[in-house]
Amino acid sequence: MNSLIRIQAVYNKELIQLKRDRMTLRMIVMIPLIQLLMFGYAINTNIRDIPVGLVDHSNSGLSRALVQTITATQVVAFTHRYDDVKSANSAIAKSEVRAVLVIPHDVDNRLVRHRTIGLGLPPSSDEETSRPIAQWIADGSDTMVAAAIRSLGNMPLTELLDKPANRNTATFEVALLYNPEQRTAVNIVPGLIGVILTMTMIMFTSAAIVRERERGNLELLINTPIHSLELMIGKIIPYIFIGMLQVAIILAIGYGVFNVPINGGLWQIAAATLLFIIASLTLGLVISTVAQNQLQSMQLTLFVLLPSILLSGFMFPYEGMPMAAQYIAEVLPATHFMRLIRGVVLRDVEVINMTYDMVWLMVFSIIGLALASLRFKKNLD
Repeated sequence: MNSLIRIQAVYNKELIQLKRDRMTLRMIVMIPLIQLLMFGYAINTNIRDIPVGLVDHSNSGLSRALVQTITATQVVAFTHRYDDVKSANSAIAKSEVRAVLVIPHDVDNRLVRHRTIGLGLPPSSDEETSRPIAQWIADGSDTMVAAAIRSLGNMPLTELLDKPANRNTATFEVALLYNPEQRTAVNIVPGLIGVILTMTMIMFTSAAIVRERERGNLELLINTPIHSLELMIGKIIPYIFIGMLQVAIILAIGYGVFNVPINGGLWQIAAATLLFIIASLTLGLVISTVAQNQLQSMQLTLFVLLPSILLSGFMFPYEGMPMAAQYIAEVLPATHFMRLIRGVVLRDVEVINMTYDMVWLMVFSIIGLALASLRFKKNLD
């Protein structure tokens, strides 16, 4: 009986503490709510409206009808037009578009031959039977996007052909760049750099100020002449080297064990990684100035990690998300780094050609440092 009374006393104490901890109460509601919304609403493996480009050497009414027929599938959306294949390949490398449709100058003749085969008439030669109407050039580094483009390879053109074409004859030729074998490791390993850095860097600094408070060092920091900004910068510098070491380990194992190509220069990788590490560390510092104890810092870290990983394009294509989720993803540093690291490692893109993502990480870091410094100063008051 006495044991039950003591257990009830502890239970009452924990319940009272939980009621007073408003941050924990919010996290109890928000974490499952955010996960449910992301998995049920934002995460979508059925990709629609993939941004693609067009190289139309024919520039005829038939080629325009072909584009309209493809657009009607809602799998792709033509957002750019290019004069030649070289410009189109450069746009794919910079992630301006995910694929490009190249329509040849003789598309009219090819479509006629396709119609002839569909009607069951003998073709003029074996070469003509194997010639597709047009060609897709796609970014093969994202396996889901590549699979969606490949699904268009044998799409029926009933409206243009009057009768269905022979299913054994491909409508479009599909060429996959950067990962033609569609190996999952090629896409996953560079993305893991962003995931691991996001987890470790934010966790390292999210408890930085809270730990000082719980250890009783906060009063010592108040009495020192160090400024808030100097304290924040000093907090993140040691972890920059740790982050760089983690990147070196991941790339070395990915290259040596999983045969993942490293097409970009090491200095390009280092520049992109350094900006992302600083951005992630400053985000952790902001969390640390908000949390009152280490439990709250871990809860807030989890609250930030979930959307950072799930909306970054690491597991699920960015193009498959609704616009509201894309807006949220654009705010998070992980989304921009995922584009940078895959662009540099897999497509050999120079970071200077991905200015938007680089500038966003810089701006995020500056705002994060300023906000953390101001909040720390406010806490001192």
